[in-house]
Amino acid sequence: MFAVLKTGGKQYRVQSGDVLRVEKLAAEPGDKVQFNDILMIGGTIGAPLVAGAGVVAEVIDTIKADKVITFHKRRRKHSSQRTRGHRQQLTLLRVTDLLESGADSSDVKAAVGARSGNGPRVKGDDRYAMNKSDQAEMAARVATGEAGEKSAETAEKPKRARKTAAAESTEA
Repeated sequence: MFAVLKTGGKQYRVQSGDVLRVEKLAAEPGDKVQFNDILMIGGTIGAPLVAGAGVVAEVIDTIKADKVITFHKRRRKHSSQRTRGHRQQLTLLRVTDLLESGADSSDVKAAVGARSGNGPRVKGDDRYAMNKSDQAEMAARVATGEAGEKSAETAEKPKRARKTAAAESTEA
């Protein structure tokens, strides 16, 4: 039996015992991870995913792919050149189990991609969360009703009436 799973924007056809190289995951070597985005397993085809299906894999190692070199050359008047290299970070996995049903209730943690830190902000990202003392202070302010009110120093002052040109001529 085989399954087709989706991770890192790619699809993989896997069987039990296969070794995969996927985009870097937030897991350490020796951890077990579970993929829940299953497009097909056995004879069941999802629309778009198979509900309750999962693939369990063990993390072997985190590796880097071969270096890819990009060369940019601008011809004619500019005559500039630039060479850049890139090594994609990958996670090496060994597929241990294919679950046709019951993957929702398993105790294996879900496979989550690792962020490099310079990408867009993701909902639920802990770097943007308040620490415990700030949360307690905000809860106390909300409970006492101070959260949305302005203090006496920052309260809005009454605006001074502007004199228009017509009003100034009548005063003079």
